Amino acid sequence: MTEKAPKLRAALDGIPTYKPGRPPAPGGPRAYKLSSNENPYPPLPGVLETATAAAGSFNRYPDMACTALLAELADRFEVPVTHLATGTGSVGVAQQLLQATAGPGDEVIYAWRSFEAYPIITQISGAASVRVPLTGGEDHDLDAMADAVTDRTRLIFVCTPNNPTGNAVRRAELERFLDRVPGDVLVVLDEAYREFVRDPGIPDGIELYRDRPNVCVLRTFSKAYGLAGLRVGFAVAHEPVAAALRKTAVPFGVSQIAQDAAVASLRSENELLKRVDALVAERGRVLRELRAQGWTVPETQANFVWLRLGDRTADFAAACEKAGVVVRPFAGEGARVTIGEAAANDLFLRTAESFRQEP
Repeated sequence: MTEKAPKLRAALDGIPTYKPGRPPAPGGPRAYKLSSNENPYPPLPGVLETATAAAGSFNRYPDMACTALLAELADRFEVPVTHLATGTGSVGVAQQLLQATAGPGDEVIYAWRSFEAYPIITQISGAASVRVPLTGGEDHDLDAMADAVTDRTRLIFVCTPNNPTGNAVRRAELERFLDRVPGDVLVVLDEAYREFVRDPGIPDGIELYRDRPNVCVLRTFSKAYGLAGLRVGFAVAHEPVAAALRKTAVPFGVSQIAQDAAVASLRSENELLKRVDALVAERGRVLRELRAQGWTVPETQANFVWLRLGDRTADFAAACEKAGVVVRPFAGEGARVTIGEAAANDLFLRTAESFRQEP
């Protein structure tokens, strides 16, 4: 009998593999994981208890409509419930967006380097990626992105603050860009790190979406809220887009544990703000010390810093790991380092200083 392999979609050929931040090696000395932009704090007050209570019913399907969570989000952001949709983290919602908008023959525009899931989910959809290089200062080149729009463009990702560089897009240039994009092209403002923004010149995407039907905003509970392991994100968009997201969502994709924990986290906002403020303060300290050491570091608005290292990236990551800090290298480009607890940041800074002094 002739053996034949199942026929799979050609769009999957050569698809890049998503590379998560690597954890510390087991069995070795204590190492800090600064590779995944996770929140170093434990769950917010009351959240663990809420999640534990919800776990007692995981023999039942979750509320597929995420009713309580959407009601909480609608109240928190002053948007209609019909303008909301959830998914398995903001990356899950991003993939739903591509399922709803793009396919073979279509194009998706995004800056590069930016969130490494963009090329993966674009290729899965069958659409073509149009990567627009960042500027020399690691910013989105929004003029070039607008110039790249064609009649095949279906969706544009604007990651602000940008992962992995930390730069955020300022209001005037973002509004000018949005004015240039045709109304039938969806612009997705990926704001996974919005809670860490402190520059008043950086706009809140939800305010921009209100009178722009082609703007969709992505948010997540994985970063500031510390629910990375529960996988819950959401989109704010006008009703046609939000309805399409609900159609393309995996049924029961957001567990009841995640839904209840997200609601409890939203209700612990005062404690959340204290923790985020502490991380932002640490971010400022790390940034100042790196620059004092002689590093060129972008003005990050996220919970990480970016070092452009070029062909020394792998050596730097190895030096950090040897010292007990795991960072996220991007081969041949640079390393992203999450702001963690003070002890982890201190160890990273000592390692960065030693590495910079090497010939």
